[in-house]
Amino acid sequence: MKSVRRNEIGITKGEGEEFWLYLEGGDCNGQLSLGYRYLNGIRIGKNEEKAFQWFLKSAEGGNTEGGNIKGQNSLGYCYEYGVGIIKDEKKAFQWYLKTAEEGDCDGQYVLGVRYENGAGTSKDEEKAFQWYLISAEGGDSKGQRNLGYCYKNGIGTAKDEEKHFSEKAFQWYLISAEGGDSKGQRNLGYCYKNGIRTTKDEDKAFQWNLKSAERENSDGQYYLGYCYRNGIGTTKDKEKAFRWYLKSAKGGNSKGQYSLGYCYLNGIGTTKNEEKAFQWRLKSAEGGNSDGQYYLGYCYRNGIGTTKDEEKAFQWYLKTAEEGDCDGPYVLGVCYENGAGTSKDEEKAFQWCLKSAEGGNFNVQFIPSFVIITKYIKIDQLGSP
Repeated sequence: MKSVRRNEIGITKGEGEEFWLYLEGGDCNGQLSLGYRYLNGIRIGKNEEKAFQWFLKSAEGGNTEGGNIKGQNSLGYCYEYGVGIIKDEKKAFQWYLKTAEEGDCDGQYVLGVRYENGAGTSKDEEKAFQWYLISAEGGDSKGQRNLGYCYKNGIGTAKDEEKHFSEKAFQWYLISAEGGDSKGQRNLGYCYKNGIRTTKDEDKAFQWNLKSAERENSDGQYYLGYCYRNGIGTTKDKEKAFRWYLKSAKGGNSKGQYSLGYCYLNGIGTTKNEEKAFQWRLKSAEGGNSDGQYYLGYCYRNGIGTTKDEEKAFQWYLKTAEEGDCDGPYVLGVCYENGAGTSKDEEKAFQWCLKSAEGGNFNVQFIPSFVIITKYIKIDQLGSP
């Protein structure tokens, strides 16, 4: 039998059977490696069921140079996403718990996420904070970033109410960013841009957003486009702004998709194209972006890049209004006032206009039914503009 080295990475032609026999001897690192190969189809046919089985062997095997812990983590991943097995959040949690308790800082980070969101276990923000802390102190950049987020928002720990942003949040974002975490880099860029717990520094904001963007973080790419478009920490460059918005949009970022639609609509850094503007705003709206939803309604209402359709316009305005955008209720009030895309209803027009006014939008004062009905309401009930 041809010998196979203990740390064999590849499976060369003709070695498959010997390698399998070797793995069945109980080497959990080799079992883990084979699981990865089946999972990703690396020099072997992709097979998620076999990937799961080899991860299971590795997870249940002896702890050989950390292979057992990594196997447990991979098994948790399989149960979490239904890879080669029926999705089971509780089993995913149990395997992540095993790896966390055995000292794996990545498993500790994942366990924090699951406690924070109540995935496979009861939601417990204090336990989430504690596991993020353990992970962060162990050097995991994702754990460091999420620990910063906890300090910022008072998740499982006291929030700095007076200053709205704990100094510890900034420090952990900094550590995470320097450790290479793209989200931590993005968060640090935000801190420097707005002078949060540090001196405002647009040059540093740009540099950290650049690092995040180059590590394929779609949010970092969006904000880098924003920096180029507005000359924040760099020279204004519409073409570069467009390119970074495009990267962000293709990565599924709803803010990037909305901004890309804006570029196509107005010819910023690219040729004006209303059809593409509509398509990207549609993607943004479907991704839950309230600006995308609002302006998609605008496109349907005015026939921009699509056939004019007042009923669809109304539906998108309704969606953004229900999600709390103050411009959405105003336009919805206009729709009810004029019967655009829906039945005319002055009472509903008033109610949505009132909601918009309470949110700070005083354009509503010019809608006829709102003016008529507010004659009977004290103006201080609406606040002051």
